[in-house]
Amino acid sequence: MKKIMKLPHYGDDRGSLVAIEANETIPFEVKRIYYIFDTEKEVQRGFHAHKNLKQFVICVKGTCDFILDDGSERTTFKLDSAKEGLFIDGVYWREMHNFSDDCVLLVLASEHYSKEDYITNYEDFLLQTRNI
Repeated sequence: MKKIMKLPHYGDDRGSLVAIEANETIPFEVKRIYYIFDTEKEVQRGFHAHKNLKQFVICVKGTCDFILDDGSERTTFKLDSAKEGLFIDGVYWREMHNFSDDCVLLVLASEHYSKEDYITNYEDFLLQTRNI
């Protein structure tokens, strides 16, 4: 499953606020949080898949393109709002491109870091998707 989900946001003349709650706002328990920033515009990131990890990706500032590939179709999501996030559940090849100078990409993950969960070779990823 891959989809953009709206986040509940609140605001007034003082500014805006988004609250994220595990198993409520996002459909999993959060075990790890990290963010990507200061990425040069021409730099491309990702180029891996996860076997079991669920992620919720929010571009809290700036913009970037997030590409998900299921082995037969590539979908590009333009992340450009702190009021929504990209929910990823399943084995997808992930790529991130076209970072704006001010981009901050926040990632909420369902599991702690595990090197064994990564697929870093595209051919291995294709073999994995054919065996699912």
